[in-house]
Amino acid sequence: MRKTHKGIAKRFKVTGTGKVTHRKPGQRHLRRKRTVKQMRAGRQDQTLGKGMARRVIEALG
Repeated sequence: MRKTHKGIAKRFKVTGTGKVTHRKPGQRHLRRKRTVKQMRAGRQDQTLGKGMARRVIEALG
């Protein structure tokens, strides 16, 4: 049994169907330079690709 990688556990979530979702980084400050379109896009959760998702799921234990 492997230990859970706590840094990954805080940032990624595995959905019921097995997809891995995460919040887009860089949304906390320095927003003046961003367009409204970029701000809206940052609010949506992103889905990882298959290869990266497999690595994240393994790291979660």
